[in-house]
Amino acid sequence: MKRRSKPYRVIKRRTGNGRTALVVSTPYWRPGTDFLDEIVRSIRGVVRDGGILTISEKAISTAMGNLIDESVVRPGLLARILARFWMRYVWGYALGRLCHLKERNIRRLRFYPAREGGIHKETVLRYAGFLHALQWGSEGGIDASNLPYSYVSLPLKEPWMVADMIRRYVRDRLGRRVTVMIVDTDKTYSMGGFHFTPRPTSVRDIHQLGGFMAYLLGRALKLRRRSTPIAIAGSKIPTELALDIAEESNRLRGSGAGMTVWDMAETFGVSITEVTWEMLDGVEHRPIVIVRLRVRSG
Repeated sequence: MKRRSKPYRVIKRRTGNGRTALVVSTPYWRPGTDFLDEIVRSIRGVVRDGGILTISEKAISTAMGNLIDESVVRPGLLARILARFWMRYVWGYALGRLCHLKERNIRRLRFYPAREGGIHKETVLRYAGFLHALQWGSEGGIDASNLPYSYVSLPLKEPWMVADMIRRYVRDRLGRRVTVMIVDTDKTYSMGGFHFTPRPTSVRDIHQLGGFMAYLLGRALKLRRRSTPIAIAGSKIPTELALDIAEESNRLRGSGAGMTVWDMAETFGVSITEVTWEMLDGVEHRPIVIVRLRVRSG
């Protein structure tokens, strides 16, 4: 526990539609962290019955050791082609514009690292598949931001079971009945009442469509996009409300050391594979946001 340089801290915020959010800061959750104990420790005294406990999927995956060390991955021919040509030229000159990416990210894509990028694409091909490998970031829920060295996190395999485990642990340890929502920054796109996302989710009425194709359609058409609820346990939440809460909580949670591996490396002034655990320990992390809904009188 000597590395616990960032204490627990709770910040109260007002969000839209009368909702109140409590943003909870904790020490960085390294692999092996008892995240159930960390959750209970950090929300003791502030969580109420009926609250919605939103938690970052990335933080849980990291604590559970659901990681891949890409330094030991050897890229195949397809992965090298994707890194050297697809990412640099197709994304850097065509799809980046079509998807309305920021100029900074388009420039980065044009200089997409052939070696590290090929290794990463090989990981995506193995664990998510070809259609996800065609995407430019967070492919299939695989994410490298806010992780050190060459580590990437994988999406939770059974997120609904993890959400329910957290719900039961909070009930047993604190005597509070809450709804638990696991959330990811990857976006869900909405076309009227139809909601779709490139990445896996267990939430009913949010459809996973073709990986890369869902991202391309959503971004090119400038559809409404919100962060994705991955799993919900404890109560039924209307899809629109779940998406609003997911987006609000991720906005309040912030991006830690950076939204992308490039941002993270710039934060610390090192290359994309030179970030250390100790560097990340020093950043404020907000894996938990407690949302309280407005109670209607009458």
